Amino acid sequence: MFDETQTASTAPTPKDASTVILVRDGRSGVEVFLVRRATGMAFAGGMTVFPGGGVDPSDGVADVRWAGPPVSWWAERFGVEEPRAKALVCAAVRETFEECGVLLAGPTEDSVVASTAGYSEARRQLESRELSFADFLARENLVMRTDLLRPWANWITPVQEGHRYDTHFFVAVVPSGQNADGETSEAAEVAWRTPAAAVDDWRDRRSVLLPPTWSQLAMLEQFDDVDAILAAEPEISPILPELRFVDGKPWVSFPGDAGYYGTGTLPWG
Repeated sequence: MFDETQTASTAPTPKDASTVILVRDGRSGVEVFLVRRATGMAFAGGMTVFPGGGVDPSDGVADVRWAGPPVSWWAERFGVEEPRAKALVCAAVRETFEECGVLLAGPTEDSVVASTAGYSEARRQLESRELSFADFLARENLVMRTDLLRPWANWITPVQEGHRYDTHFFVAVVPSGQNADGETSEAAEVAWRTPAAAVDDWRDRRSVLLPPTWSQLAMLEQFDDVDAILAAEPEISPILPELRFVDGKPWVSFPGDAGYYGTGTLPWG
């Protein structure tokens, strides 16, 4: 997984990616939607993650009907240029639909589709890149609801990792009437869990969490309900974990990492 000789000057440039933390209010508090990735995946195979994936070249040039904060607002919040911000937001909405069937779009600027059951073939075409997201939205006369997303965090894969990503995290509530699922080749299992229960699963070695996933779950434990999450305005600064080797074993340092070691299964353990 790691190349000890790789440095910042020799490492591959991180690919932009978007990850969406889907949340809802449950009987025991806030719940998050988690995906255990298929073991054959090149990156994070077998690990438990939030829905998301790499930015597609078409995301940055997508001509879509846009409802919500302008691209300039997203660029400021994430500290990136506007074309990149647009690509990240479009990728967030597209990947959420592809990976779990949740579509943050509607026929008008203040509505959202009640069900995505009728878009199953389009979803397959999107995943296989037979159809662009912009063409899908135009064909169905849908408006992309960026106001249903909130910017949340930014993590960059350590320089010694072979597959590197500059991942921007978003938070979104699953629209009423829609259901998140695991109908994708990338998912081996999906589940709604409270952040505390998800961390317990990891601690009891029933799941494997990368540092960014663990960190977001730990952060979400402090919120009582979805409204509090949506009202939050976390400081978003790029986090680049530092990798070092202790007695020949990798050790990744990142802000708030004290609770990450000594209990749960580590991705490189």
